[in-house]
Amino acid sequence: MASSDRFTLFEDIFEITTLNPDRKIFERVNRIAATGTTFECDLLLDINCQIYNLREGDKITLVLASTLNLDGSADDHENYAPNAGEPTLADNYEYVMHGRVFEVDYKKDDVIHISASFGGLLMRLTGDQRHLSAIQPDMRLYVLIKKD
Repeated sequence: MASSDRFTLFEDIFEITTLNPDRKIFERVNRIAATGTTFECDLLLDINCQIYNLREGDKITLVLASTLNLDGSADDHENYAPNAGEPTLADNYEYVMHGRVFEVDYKKDDVIHISASFGGLLMRLTGDQRHLSAIQPDMRLYVLIKKD
């Protein structure tokens, strides 16, 4: 089995500080605001709350990965069809989305804003570019989440 470093682009534990920080309420979507406990990144992420429910104060592990294949082999990102019976990275998580990075914005003091869309559910991750340098514009990736 290959090292997860080959396909894990970013990983941290986040504490959810606010649900729906803009006070916009949607029937099926919650926007979470969270702060990373290790790299102190700020996260805004839309979650389908009918499928996966999170609350303020919850801690989650969030991983950004380029593939779900445990051997590190690339996905085609068009048709995800795992081989029946073969384990994938998704097996270790409770909520998984696939999407694309649509903006990487470099700010002063080595801060970077990364924006991605997962079928219309949005993510903005802000932090030190040393920890987020593996994430590039137009990159297709997976976000994987589990509660801690």
